[in-house]
Amino acid sequence: MTLTAIAQDDEREIAVQTATTIYVCMTCRRAGDPKADPAPGLRLALATSRAAEGTGVTVRRVRCLANCNRGLSAAIRRDGAWTYVFGGLDPERDATALVEGAVLFAKAHDTIMPWRGRPEVLKRGLIARVPPIDFEEESE
Repeated sequence: MTLTAIAQDDEREIAVQTATTIYVCMTCRRAGDPKADPAPGLRLALATSRAAEGTGVTVRRVRCLANCNRGLSAAIRRDGAWTYVFGGLDPERDATALVEGAVLFAKAHDTIMPWRGRPEVLKRGLIARVPPIDFEEESE
């Protein structure tokens, strides 16, 4: 591989990472959680933002991902790729896993988050995988 090809690959990787976003439900609470401030979802959002510093991954807070029965919730999306929704997250332990998953996803050449290398909480906490807006199923 030439130096030019390596540089172009590095540029592509940086561009894809900056186009990868983690959306964290900041209003999330688990059933039975006290109405404490800040909400567990906001604590997860803040911790995820700290964990993402310097990675190129963007973290955004959203008011609701409508996954209340399996909260705390977050989604990881990338331009032109599938979006992944996760639940059952913990504000004290899962921020780093979200960022690791986002970076893994950003580096995937086929626009699908790899199973191998995915943090365990993102394997067992997967709620849905949503196709990109321009997705067309291949005919058999």
